[in-house]
Amino acid sequence: MGKQAAFKTNPVSLEELLRHCGSGKIQLPDFQRSWVWDEERIKGLIASISQAFPVGALMTLEVKPGAADTFARRPIQGADIVATAAPDQLLLDGQQRMTSLYQTCLRREVVQTVTPRLKLVKRWFYIDIRKAMNPSEDRENAIVSVPEDRRVKSDFDRKIELDLSTPELEYQNLMFPLNQVFDWDEWQDGFNEYWLEKDPETRRLFKPFKDEVLQNFKAYQLPVIALGPDTSHEAVCLVFEKVNTGGKPLDAFELVTAMYAARGHRLRDDWLGADGQAGLQTRLQLYGRAAEQKFGVLEKVAATDVLQAIALLHGVEKRAAEIAAGRKESELSAVRATRQSLLDLPLEAYLKHRGAVEEGFKTAARFLRQNHIYRVIDLPYQGQLVPFAAILAIIGPKFDHAAVRDRLARWFWCGIFGELYGSAIESRFAKDVLEVPAWLDGGPEPSTITEGRFRPERLRTLRTRLSAAYKGIHALLMAEGAIDFRSGQPYGQTVFFDEYVDIHHIFPQDWCKKQKIEPKVFDTVVNKTPLSYKTNRILGGVAPSEYLSRLEMGGKDTPPIAPDALDEYLASHAMDPALLRADEFEGFMADREARLLAMIAKATGHPVIKAGVAPEEGEDIPQDDEGFDLPDAQAEEAA
Repeated sequence: MGKQAAFKTNPVSLEELLRHCGSGKIQLPDFQRSWVWDEERIKGLIASISQAFPVGALMTLEVKPGAADTFARRPIQGADIVATAAPDQLLLDGQQRMTSLYQTCLRREVVQTVTPRLKLVKRWFYIDIRKAMNPSEDRENAIVSVPEDRRVKSDFDRKIELDLSTPELEYQNLMFPLNQVFDWDEWQDGFNEYWLEKDPETRRLFKPFKDEVLQNFKAYQLPVIALGPDTSHEAVCLVFEKVNTGGKPLDAFELVTAMYAARGHRLRDDWLGADGQAGLQTRLQLYGRAAEQKFGVLEKVAATDVLQAIALLHGVEKRAAEIAAGRKESELSAVRATRQSLLDLPLEAYLKHRGAVEEGFKTAARFLRQNHIYRVIDLPYQGQLVPFAAILAIIGPKFDHAAVRDRLARWFWCGIFGELYGSAIESRFAKDVLEVPAWLDGGPEPSTITEGRFRPERLRTLRTRLSAAYKGIHALLMAEGAIDFRSGQPYGQTVFFDEYVDIHHIFPQDWCKKQKIEPKVFDTVVNKTPLSYKTNRILGGVAPSEYLSRLEMGGKDTPPIAPDALDEYLASHAMDPALLRADEFEGFMADREARLLAMIAKATGHPVIKAGVAPEEGEDIPQDDEGFDLPDAQAEEAA
């Protein structure tokens, strides 16, 4: 027999839902973000309900009576309830709609919202009775918002266009206050009394307005999908992702934040900072940055990356304890970095390992700088940092030993050139944290090493930074000692940023096009190398023999370079100077391909064997060199 559905669906009146929001019977899980709807969207929502149009279903999570909070919770914005009020349901989908309707239709206070020009304002909402009763009028035009003083002004506030500051003025202007839409008797009595002597015909407008507009609010029902109280955390996360199409996607960090908050720990403060103290996000972003950088190479480490690394450490620790207790291999807990493992991560494990993981990420940044990866744009695989940080947290001070760093470098390059972190990476994370530390202690080679073999045919297809191997070759050339053609300097961090170093064509694009060489041939990484901005300008679209002659002769701001010294610079880029000087494109490409493959073989520890392959499918899209955003003056000079 199949599983019974873990949810139920039933319609609930809008008024009941809003009153439950006000009383605290319906609250928000703390991973729900703040109310963000602007006044135009609010008007559209109100207009739809006033015409009994559907506005979508709600989704809630039922709360088991008397049970401890699974998620931290908070009331609907504007609801004045005591902190101890226990909810019956948590609202998973429909926060903006319920908050908008609660504040405009039930709460008797001014509504804080946002204008179309993104200005935070306070508004009262009304229904224009005449426009609402006019079938040729768009109903949204009948929904009116006015400032906090209930006066609409023009001519720099010198002229009052609409004044609703007293009930009598509301009656006079036929403007019904939306916050009395469920309880209109008192306003109706005042309206009738106001118009009884003045204009009986106007007085009679209210009854059809009540029947055709206000009763729609009173009778309105929304379908509510209620998830059972035993719904798993992972299911809540997945469901929320599916239904929350209008907001920022929910990730596991938000759910873990809400779960930890229920136990009194503010995970979001750890990440974003609080009380003037920088959070982990900022500490990682700023770590190791150059003076020219806003953020360092850890700029894009996400909160979930940190939690994944901690979950890996927790899994390794738990597994080690089970081994020590004599459990069989088949009985050992799996080490995981999946979303479920994050949702299952105990607060105690997080608190225990967070410091070591932070240091692990920072040590990874030091390793990257040592291997000439200075910017996040040049990082081959963002995801590889997760197991790397966990591994570094496990091995601790062992990283200071050259032999350990050399082995870690081999693991790093095997992952990049084997292109192993592009998909299904959580399972590889788990293998890495179990296998790499053991290998460093004399165990067998980890699977990332044994599987990390570069396919030589890939060299002729690597054309942009979309490929991790492309970025890897760029970094590896610098790590192997590439020297700038013009300045004769290696690409240390200072030179890299001061000289705007990036990857550029060796045989310039313009020259290649004039020789009728196809972009899919000359745009590959085989024809690219790290060069400074000034050096690349000297190359200037001419034949290599010509720009090498320019470098040797020197110029106004560039001293001459001896041919032997220049050949030494060229050779440091894994190329044959003689072939470059002869403008021998085909011979140069074949020779450099072999040299790059030898360089990759050295880094990975695997011989690279060429084999015949079928041509790659698809057409190439021409792309210009990617590089720094230069200051305006330099950009103009370059143009």
